[in-house]
Amino acid sequence: MSVDVGTSGWSYPSWRPGFYPESSRPEEFLAYYASLLPTVELNSTKYRLPSDEQFRSWATQVPDGFRFAVKAPPGVERRLDTFQARVLALGDRLGCVRVVSEAPRDNGLIELLLGSADPAIRWALDLRDPSWDGVEERLGEAGAVRVDDESGAAGWAYLRFRELTYTDAEVAAISARLLGLSERGIETFAYFRHGDEPDAPRAAMRVRSLAD
Repeated sequence: MSVDVGTSGWSYPSWRPGFYPESSRPEEFLAYYASLLPTVELNSTKYRLPSDEQFRSWATQVPDGFRFAVKAPPGVERRLDTFQARVLALGDRLGCVRVVSEAPRDNGLIELLLGSADPAIRWALDLRDPSWDGVEERLGEAGAVRVDDESGAAGWAYLRFRELTYTDAEVAAISARLLGLSERGIETFAYFRHGDEPDAPRAAMRVRSLAD
């Protein structure tokens, strides 16, 4: 299955012992998480851009094939060179970068961002205002995607599931949806929202088990 399923973040002590072993320390969480799931959203980067060394440290804690989806800080287009240089320190553990915009449509933002972006980075744009509807084709031309768009215009997709708990029927429906994308040849990153309880990693693992 060409679908990587994970959660929004991993560093939650309240997931212990429901997901992490009771005796595990926070500095051990990422390696344990990566032994069970193939990807994670890296959200702390929205608030403070880590050093190259921190990105490299995260990369060394996960196995081959594991991928991070890095959340860009606000106004990333104004410091794009610095941001790109830092996230590229993840090497082949970098899956893509998610950029969030709550603002109405601004085509200039798209052209500035994608026109200046390093081609080694894939961009998932989380465009939350409905005025952006219809931008998917333009993004696809640049190899970028809009979050939650399943058209496959760029050959890949980025989906986010925001409920905190999931019934068996909902998990089965999500699995079928992701398998449908895989059967169409669309590589997909899919993430479950974290909560205080470890329902997100449990749901991600259930989705993966149904897809196997």
